[in-house]
Amino acid sequence: MKILVLNSGSSSVKYQLLDMKNQTVLASGLVERIGEPTGLVRHKRRPSTDQEQTFTEEMPIQDHATGLARVVELITGKDTGVISAVSEINAIGHRIVHGGESFSTPTLIDEAVIEGIKAQIPLAPLHNPGGLAGIETAQRLLPGVPNVAVFDTAFHQTMAPEAYRYAIPKSLYTELKIRRYGFHGTSHLYVAKQCARLLAKPFAETSCVTVHLGNGCSMAAIKNGKCIDTSMGLTPLAGLVMGTRSGDVDPALHAFLADNKNLSIREIDTILNKQSGLKGMCGHNDMRDIHDLIAQGDEDAQLALRVFCRRVTQYIGQYLALLDGTDAVCFTAGIGENDHVVRRLSCATLSGVGAILDTHLNAEAPRGKAVEISASNSRVKIFIIPTNEELEIATQTLEVLG
Repeated sequence: MKILVLNSGSSSVKYQLLDMKNQTVLASGLVERIGEPTGLVRHKRRPSTDQEQTFTEEMPIQDHATGLARVVELITGKDTGVISAVSEINAIGHRIVHGGESFSTPTLIDEAVIEGIKAQIPLAPLHNPGGLAGIETAQRLLPGVPNVAVFDTAFHQTMAPEAYRYAIPKSLYTELKIRRYGFHGTSHLYVAKQCARLLAKPFAETSCVTVHLGNGCSMAAIKNGKCIDTSMGLTPLAGLVMGTRSGDVDPALHAFLADNKNLSIREIDTILNKQSGLKGMCGHNDMRDIHDLIAQGDEDAQLALRVFCRRVTQYIGQYLALLDGTDAVCFTAGIGENDHVVRRLSCATLSGVGAILDTHLNAEAPRGKAVEISASNSRVKIFIIPTNEELEIATQTLEVLG
């Protein structure tokens, strides 16, 4: 069974073709700069194997249909391909950012589902249109192949009203559906499942805190296999400090900046989403650059790192309290998997709640592998678990198709 996983953004398409018989990636790549005069295609044949081949090309990509048509050519091409014909693709799994309250599970796509995704565009105006373009293009290019939508918000739909409702007038919720939704749900679900595997427990009996730290950062509290809270909110801006996003700030900041800097709401939104976070504090949003600056004695970089890790610690503490006992804390994504300093600082004051890091295991942890880094006397396990959203999308696609 071969599954094509598509992640279509406003101006890009990320893809993987997976053979689910042995869960291997046959091909992967990225089409970007869609709609610009010169687009870019990066394609890998049999990535992460000794047979890996990389192909890069620039070409005009006026729309998603052009980009996805090129993906199909690369996957089936004589020199670049891994299958002989598109008929070998059994299904297509689409990452859709926002399902609102309408979608709490992966769903076989039909016209009603497409209309449902369109209805969520006000909640994700930058992301859902790209996802829809990917769906509609896939349906035209690969007629008859089933398409499945996997929603980034779906895993968090098990939150109780006291977790997802904001303390604002009820009419704003009933009319505009303003509430906490959360994102990165596919990653949190995959990591939580892997945590259960490491613990040798049924997923439905596993409780953990998943810590997704990359350029975008979020956390989830998972009790008996279900999400009960998450750090992102109505939008991905809330919660942890991120590469360019502020995370939690006083909501009155918007009025303060409007009054004192004569900024519009849109200008303030741009500042908080694209000019804040690590970048806003020290000029860099890549944690590797920040460590280099710290080594040179840069005080702004030192402070940015401390603020970043303090916020992670605060949310872990909140979630351990909400869970009333948990099995594990799981670090994942680019920073979470690879930055031992961030993990050490984030866990430095958690011994009182039973999560004790083994500093040697943490510093020497191999990359790309799921490993335990907690001390032998830690009541709460601490894991590094590499995330794999594409595999989780493919897995859920298979589950939908039965």
